[in-house]
Amino acid sequence: MEHKRLCPYCLNELPPRADSCPHCGRVFTGCNPSGSLPVGTVLSGRYTVGEMQNMDGEGILYRGVENLGGFRVTIKEYLPITLAEERGPDCVLHPKKGSEVLFKTTRMDFSDLYRAIQRITPANGLEAVLDVVEANNTVYAILENLGGTPLDQWLESRPDSMRVEEACAMLQPVFEGVAAMHQIGLVHRGICPENIRVMDSGRARLAGYATVGLRTAGSGLREQLYEGYSAPEQYSTAEFEGRYTDEYGLAAVFYRMVCGEGPVPAAQRMMSDSNPRARTVNPAVPAYVSDVLQMGLRLKPMERIQTVPQLYQALSSKEYTAELTRTMQPETPTRSAQEREQKKHFLSMQSLLAGIFILLAILILLTLWSVLKQNSQQEAPSQVEPEPASSEVLEPQNLVPDFTGMQYAQVQNNREYTSMYLFYVTEEYSDTVPVGQIMSQEPEAETVLKAGETIRLVVSKGPQKVEMPNVIGFTQDGAVKELAARGLPASCFMVVNDGSYASGCVVSASEKAGDQIAVGTVVTLYIAADPSVQITTTPEEPADTEPTTEPEAPAQQPEAGGETQTEE
Repeated sequence: MEHKRLCPYCLNELPPRADSCPHCGRVFTGCNPSGSLPVGTVLSGRYTVGEMQNMDGEGILYRGVENLGGFRVTIKEYLPITLAEERGPDCVLHPKKGSEVLFKTTRMDFSDLYRAIQRITPANGLEAVLDVVEANNTVYAILENLGGTPLDQWLESRPDSMRVEEACAMLQPVFEGVAAMHQIGLVHRGICPENIRVMDSGRARLAGYATVGLRTAGSGLREQLYEGYSAPEQYSTAEFEGRYTDEYGLAAVFYRMVCGEGPVPAAQRMMSDSNPRARTVNPAVPAYVSDVLQMGLRLKPMERIQTVPQLYQALSSKEYTAELTRTMQPETPTRSAQEREQKKHFLSMQSLLAGIFILLAILILLTLWSVLKQNSQQEAPSQVEPEPASSEVLEPQNLVPDFTGMQYAQVQNNREYTSMYLFYVTEEYSDTVPVGQIMSQEPEAETVLKAGETIRLVVSKGPQKVEMPNVIGFTQDGAVKELAARGLPASCFMVVNDGSYASGCVVSASEKAGDQIAVGTVVTLYIAADPSVQITTTPEEPADTEPTTEPEAPAQQPEAGGETQTEE
């Protein structure tokens, strides 16, 4: 069946299998680079692919059209260039040999991310996700055509930096949108002026969603980090990213808006932290705002402002800032380069003097030992000398604690652990281990490990859950297949049908459509019988029980072979 197509340029309807538009004259062939979807490709019978906009390590962004409503959309295709082979003429995407597992895992992450955002958008400050389509062995996120002007371009067009009140008003929707993401467990990880759009109303909205792999170094994808706005923990897989990562990005964006320049990139600051305070760059910035940005841009996550609402409230209220400052962890003091050089020189002199004293002491001890030995040989030649005690000094060794069974939050918030080791955290689904609990570690407990080395932790995500589909009205086979595709086995029961239902179709289910349920949950389906078929009553029911048309009735049927018990 030929689906309706609209020209992605002029939005007029196209004739079947047309390679060009008879209305605007645009030719589709060869418009997109090799490896991308051709212009005019139809997805899910509803969306027409337009020109490619850009590409990152996770996928390709296209312009597009929603054919039924006749409006423009943006289409994000999951296509990791480090994991995928070049696609053929059939548009089907295949993983590279040896990358099948990582390809599938990151594809699932991509799908889960955009489906989750779809449930909370259109939120005020977030680019809306309209649909998620699975096709060509990959996933497509259908996004609204946001419009507006990128914040970096908007700021470049201004001669002066923004006042604090203006910046707060413009970014308020973005703060609210990021907070909404955090409430459902999502972290953006790419907050920067490039991904923020200034609308005609003067308010801003956030775009640029991506999986954790794209915005973390060493993930297997070609990472996408934003200098000055990506948090320090994003430059290493040894750090676990939380809400504080987005808080850093928002603080950096606000710094750029009120100072006229962005902060020093985190990778550079980790070598030598030389980021100036906001008030030093722009004396017009209030002192309390400068303090807030200083706390929001701290390198160590646990010393940083932890949540986005805290950051926004502190930027908006001098009184709240004073209260927050009292409760914040003190920042680890950092020495200037001159101080470090002076200390280095001082330590060198100390080492030289210490070496001289040690040599003198050794010479004196050797002399004394020689004299004592001669005297002992003269006084007691037959006496057996005791063996000298071993001079080997055993250095204290760090034994890895047993983290298995602990909540990861206990480890993450324990400075004794975080100051001693680096942690590389991965998450896995588990039907037996509660959410947030550590399932395994490498190296194992009681292993000798030097300070500063990495411990790998596997943290439980809890049971894998899927959305219960609406299968009411499906045929029995169709409903069973739909559930099986989501990892949900089905148990079917026939119900009495007085002609109100279509025979062989689902009239109700034990799980409510739209609910999140664990993979593997057995879903009971109640199937309407043919009206001419007499449904036999179950053994526990009295013989004169009238058949009911309510779907719940079969739920009382025992499993085959089960014992029954009647009431007296």
